Amino acid sequence: MKYTVLYFARYREVLGTGEEVVTGEFASVDALREFLILRGDRQVLGEKGLMCARNQEMCALTEPLFDGDEVAFFPTVTGG
Repeated sequence: MKYTVLYFARYREVLGTGEEVVTGEFASVDALREFLILRGDRQVLGEKGLMCARNQEMCALTEPLFDGDEVAFFPTVTGG
């Protein structure tokens, strides 16, 4: 199974990329996120307040994944 993973805002800057394709079997957005963190180069995804979307719809980390899904991660936006 393949998933397109998108990184936005500060995550894109910190990771040095805005997009990657990940291959594997993941039951949920959180399982994919955990895999990326454990891979060793995406620790920023462990931040509290992380937001995510699946196929351009905001979702919870518990959202199930299906082959070909697009998953986006971005930090919470704050204003003053």
